[in-house]
Amino acid sequence: MSGLLEGLKVIDMGHLAAIPAAGATLADWGAEVIKVEPLSGEMARGTTRTVGVAGVDWGVQLMNRNKKGLALDLKNESARDIFYRLVERSDVFMANYETSALRKLKADYATLGKLNPRLIYASVTAYGTEGPDRDERGLDYSAAWARGGMQYIIGEPGLPPRPQRPAMMDRVTAAHVVSGILAALIHRDKTGQGQELEVSLFHTGVWTLSSDIQAALVGSPLPQHQHANASNPLANFYRTKDDRWFMMVMIQSDLFWPDFCRVIERPDLEHDPRFNTLNARALNCEELIRIIDEIFATKTMAEWDKRLREHHCMYSRVQTPLEVTTDPQALANGFFAEIDNPNGGKMTLVTTPVRFFQDPASVRTPAPEVGQHTEEILLDMGYTWDDIARFKEQKAIP
Repeated sequence: MSGLLEGLKVIDMGHLAAIPAAGATLADWGAEVIKVEPLSGEMARGTTRTVGVAGVDWGVQLMNRNKKGLALDLKNESARDIFYRLVERSDVFMANYETSALRKLKADYATLGKLNPRLIYASVTAYGTEGPDRDERGLDYSAAWARGGMQYIIGEPGLPPRPQRPAMMDRVTAAHVVSGILAALIHRDKTGQGQELEVSLFHTGVWTLSSDIQAALVGSPLPQHQHANASNPLANFYRTKDDRWFMMVMIQSDLFWPDFCRVIERPDLEHDPRFNTLNARALNCEELIRIIDEIFATKTMAEWDKRLREHHCMYSRVQTPLEVTTDPQALANGFFAEIDNPNGGKMTLVTTPVRFFQDPASVRTPAPEVGQHTEEILLDMGYTWDDIARFKEQKAIP
C-alpha cells in the first residue's frame, strides 16, 4: 500500500533534530526524502551514544529513517550544480542551518525560488528572521525551553530549573514545520505558487506554553506548580507505598470528588465543608493534600492503579521510558516499528503519532550512511557514470 504523500519529492538539508524529524515524518507518510549533508556528515552524527543494537547511532536512526542519503560539498561549484538540478525536480526544500550560512551556500529562498517557483521552502531558525536576535545561534534547549518560559514554569519555587530531554522541543517544532508545508502544498495546488515559510524554536516554545503566556498577557500570570499547595488537589501528583508516583488530572474536581472519596476510602470527606466544593478544596488545599499524601503512602502503585481505574478517575501512573517500551496500550496502537538493523538483525524505532487507517504510515528502511545513495540519486537525475567519476575527482561528492 502506497503512502499518502507518494510522489512528493523533498530535500532535507537538516542537522540534529528539528528538520530531520520533519523529514522523517514526511518520509513515514510516503514522500521521497533525500537527505543532503556535507561530505563529513551532518552535526548529529557521533553526538549520541551508540548503545543497544550492534552499536547503531539510535539518534540518527530515529530522525532519518526512510530517507535516501546524498553527500555534496556545496562550496564546490559542480556540487552546487547538482544541488540546483535536484531543487528544480523537487517539491519541498527544508533546512535548519543558520540563515547567513544558507545565503553563503547560495541555498537561500531568493536563489532557490528563482530556480523553482513552485518550491515550498521551509526553514527553522532559533529566534526568528526579524529583530535584534535574528542572527543568534540556539538549540531547542535554549531558544524554546529556556527562553520560551517552559523551563521556569515547570520548576518549583526555590529549586534549580528543570533540564529538558534530548530534542523534545525540536520534535514539537517539526510538527509545525510539517503542517506548514502541507498548508503550502494545498495553496500551491490552487494557485501554482510556491511558498517560503519559517518556524522558530523560540516561537514554538511560546506557543507550546501559550496558556501561561496568554495568562501573562492579560495580567494574570499563573504560578509555578507546587505539590504541597496545589489549588486543585485532584490535579496533583502523589507518591505510593512502593515509592512510585501517580499524576491525577481531574480538573473538573466537583465531578470526580465523590468517587475519589470512595477510592481513598474516606466517604466522610465527601460532605466535609472544608473540602466539598472546588473553592473549599482550594482554600484548604494544603490540609487536603496532607491527608491524600498519607493515604496514598499506605498502598502500592498496583493497588492504587486498580482502585482508580475501577472508579473511572482521570489519572496515570508515572512511567519510566523503559516501562513505556512494553506498555500494552502503546504496543496495541503501533507506537513502535521493527526494521532491519544496518549492522545485522533487527531494531525498533518510535513511530510518528498520526495514525492513518486507509493508507498507514510506515517505517521501512534505516537511516542512510553519509552519502549512501549518492550514485543512485545522480543516475536517476540523468547523470552518467562518467559524470559521477568526474564529480568524485573534483571532490564534489564522496
